[in-house]
Amino acid sequence: MKKEDLQSIIALPIIVVIGVGIAFAGSQGGYAVSGIPLFALCVALAFVIQWVVFIPAFLKKTEAFFDLTGSVTYLTVVFTAVALNPTVDARALLLLVMISVWAIRLGTFLFKRIRSAGEDRRFREIKRSFARFLMSWTLQGLWVTLSVAAALAAITSVTKVGLGIFALVGFLIWLVGFALEVIADWQKSKFKATPENAGKFINVGLWSWSRHPNYFGEIVLWIGVAIIALPVLSGWQWLTLISPLFIYILLTRISGVPMLEARADEKWGGQVEYEAYKAKTSVLIPKPPSESR
Repeated sequence: MKKEDLQSIIALPIIVVIGVGIAFAGSQGGYAVSGIPLFALCVALAFVIQWVVFIPAFLKKTEAFFDLTGSVTYLTVVFTAVALNPTVDARALLLLVMISVWAIRLGTFLFKRIRSAGEDRRFREIKRSFARFLMSWTLQGLWVTLSVAAALAAITSVTKVGLGIFALVGFLIWLVGFALEVIADWQKSKFKATPENAGKFINVGLWSWSRHPNYFGEIVLWIGVAIIALPVLSGWQWLTLISPLFIYILLTRISGVPMLEARADEKWGGQVEYEAYKAKTSVLIPKPPSESR
């Protein structure tokens, strides 16, 4: 057995246990459906969807629907939480709309991108291994759970508080983050679609102020979601505020920035223009280029 396969087998139960822990914490002070906490039911749904889609994906050795499944899972989880909630309030509906708009936009964008590229290079080797591919899908279930945890806790909470300053500030922050992510993705797609930019790195628009403005937008919008959820959280539910922190750690320390930076260094490292771009451009937080970097 390969080392990577063994690591994946060990990781699988750990991922599930973390999911169970979040389900327990988020369920405190929340509604139950036939004795089952609604929060926990939604978490279970997030994992089950991944495992169901994994079966045909592995048989066909394809990752084509991986990102799309993630987006569909977000939608399914929040709609289920609202649909089974006996007392839906304005906060729940606001969170439902925000997460749905984000999930539909990002899911459509990523699905079109992989259709255009023909593959997701991250899965070239992974999809050939049952254990590693299953671990990837299971990890996506945890990703959805941790990302949406604060919002899900607020939607399913028995505590109801009218919309106020937290909702306004949170929504405005979410709007800024969402706009940054959409604009950054649009600018990069337009740049790559231009024939004369073939083989070049993007350093225009938001990308002249940040090497990863789309990731910054992603982090910011989830902070906004957490702020909206804040007023109705209590007890163990406070642990669900891990949502924006998880997004930050994931994108800046694990699968986002490090992976793309390494890929960029491999492709353009040593080129004068690229090294100058790296030296003067912020890694994440958009700010004017500085020659002193």
